[in-house]
Amino acid sequence: MKIGVIGTGQFARSFISLWQLHPDVEAVYVTDLILERAAEHVERYQIAGSFESAEEMLASDVDAIAVMTQRWTHGQWVLKALEAGKHVYSAVPMASIGAEIEAIVKKVEETGLIYMMGETSYYNPAVVWAREKVAAGELGRVFYSEGDYVHDMDNGFYNAYRYSGGENWKSEASYPPMLYPTHAIGGVLGALPTHATSVSCIGIPDDRGDGVFDAEVSKWGNTFSNMSALFELADGGVMRTNEFRRVGYWKGHESRFRFYGTESVMEQTGDGATWSVKTEGEDYAKGATLDISDLFYTHTHQVPEGFGDVDPALMQSFASGLAKVHDRSRLPKEFEGAHNGHEGSHHFLADDFVRAVTTNTQPPVNAWVAARFTMPGVVAYESAKQGGVRLPIPDLGDGPAPAW
Repeated sequence: MKIGVIGTGQFARSFISLWQLHPDVEAVYVTDLILERAAEHVERYQIAGSFESAEEMLASDVDAIAVMTQRWTHGQWVLKALEAGKHVYSAVPMASIGAEIEAIVKKVEETGLIYMMGETSYYNPAVVWAREKVAAGELGRVFYSEGDYVHDMDNGFYNAYRYSGGENWKSEASYPPMLYPTHAIGGVLGALPTHATSVSCIGIPDDRGDGVFDAEVSKWGNTFSNMSALFELADGGVMRTNEFRRVGYWKGHESRFRFYGTESVMEQTGDGATWSVKTEGEDYAKGATLDISDLFYTHTHQVPEGFGDVDPALMQSFASGLAKVHDRSRLPKEFEGAHNGHEGSHHFLADDFVRAVTTNTQPPVNAWVAARFTMPGVVAYESAKQGGVRLPIPDLGDGPAPAW
């Protein structure tokens, strides 16, 4: 297959290099609003070529499009790519408004094309562990879960927005936290076979006074830098998520999760995790609390070449290794030793998309799953703007079952 990448920012490099290594990818092409940036990628990474515009790329013979543009533009570019008959890989979030989410799912249903959202939390080590334990019934009934995305603006985000936003970066840095919900929601719902049905959300107005999260500056008129949401789930359980952009947490797991079941409980913190069990097991006594932190740690690789312009605070997103709970055996041998990111997720995401397109099967985070990871945050933001009123969350169905 041939992949065309729209947007050559810092994040796109990780996936461009992995797709170049993949044995089932014939060629990778790029395009960017900044033509010089695309040309630099072609030269530096020996990419097959570049297009002068995204429209020119959509009209070409590439089989698939990877949308790596600004987060609030994903929905429109995904729809254009699907309308052009291309399979689509999209960075998160799926879209920023409900109508675009619904339109993407409808277009995928109409065309039969593959859509995949690159949600890193689906392969977060804690989520991989929880998914297996939930499927095996070892937690019992999971009645309450928590998912957090804790990323302080001072921890690399200012520079990231300056890089991508140019002179108007402050208006774009105010992107409402709950419109970027999938690192938290996707981790919980990536482990539990259910979906959110309603939400009440509280937004905390920012008080830094630096022009970010200022209603008069913000592209969205947004003043919330921190937001907390409580969701009702279809199985009768409850999920709570936090999206924090002003928080005194500097290192450790940006996304962290907790699952409370009737038989056992997993609690993850910024730098550790425990598993508390009610009944005796083969390797532990009744009532034991086990330290499982080591299962989730990723051995950090050396900073890859070409990432010198990335703020050091963000390097864990670009240089993470694999964890003990990850199944390395399913990955292409060509990925061995290649740089990874976001707690070991990049290898799996890059391979998932290629596998889905080349076998014409559904990936784990397909259009319907992506909608369930994204729509709750869109509705949560509306709830916060209305003072926390409880709102129903539209559901677009299960869709076809993922192939793996």
